[in-house]
Amino acid sequence: MKNPSVFTEKAELRQALDQVRSAGGEVVVVPTMGALHEGHLQLVDAAKKAGDYVLVTVFVNPKQFGPGEDFDLYPRDLEGDRAKLAQRGVDGIFAPSVALMYPPEFRTTVAVSDLTAGMCGAHRPGHFDGVTTVVAKLFGLTSPCTAIFGRKDYQQLAVIRRMTEDLCLPVKIVGVPTVRGAGGLALSSRNAYLGKDERQRALSLSRGLRAAAAAFSRGERRAGALRGLVVEHVESAADRIDYITAADSSTLAPLSDEDVAADRLLIAIAAHIGKTRLIDNAVLGEDLLEETP
Repeated sequence: MKNPSVFTEKAELRQALDQVRSAGGEVVVVPTMGALHEGHLQLVDAAKKAGDYVLVTVFVNPKQFGPGEDFDLYPRDLEGDRAKLAQRGVDGIFAPSVALMYPPEFRTTVAVSDLTAGMCGAHRPGHFDGVTTVVAKLFGLTSPCTAIFGRKDYQQLAVIRRMTEDLCLPVKIVGVPTVRGAGGLALSSRNAYLGKDERQRALSLSRGLRAAAAAFSRGERRAGALRGLVVEHVESAADRIDYITAADSSTLAPLSDEDVAADRLLIAIAAHIGKTRLIDNAVLGEDLLEETP
């Protein structure tokens, strides 16, 4: 078991990563907000295969939380995270303070248009500006590197890919399939908020996606029919639905119910179970959705 170094300052982090690169090593970064679960740890496993030095960033980013969201309640457990990462063989952890990332003179926002207009962007104003701003800053501190992200937040992954390409950042973006727990529930730090009954109701998201995927494999291509299968499962279980969207998997442009999908179709969900907002998605024609015991 390796005891990872913990960096809290920019200069010490840059010095360590420069030493890795000067010795011919490749740096791989896994950005997180901590409260790590098996989904995060499988990102770490993918990172270990992608390079020589794995750095996990742990930072609960205030700029991606809106008014009334759960910034203050968001779970934080750096020591627990460090123990989990040690068991997975991580080399370094970057755990900066809010003051370091956003000093009083900070005035910059990085924004990506179009891709952020729908889905979570429509329901969480300013959220993606906070995401792209902090990720751009992390890339500024750690690149050149490879960066690993989960596909559970498909829109976030698409936005970060676009930002990285548009700004010519020396970062290779790798997306890793969603990790699911019992019954198919997508792993999330926010799952800790769910009570027993709520956890059972939360399974409706993955059940709906599996129903749509099964219909797609049988030849159904009508966007409205596929979306309707998901709505049928989620509507009766959720306390509130922000969106259930059928969209182009590349552009994220929404499809109308009358549209006919080609060989791939994104179905994305955001729904509230109790007080917990959950997201999930599947790219029909690409993702394998098998029920987890």
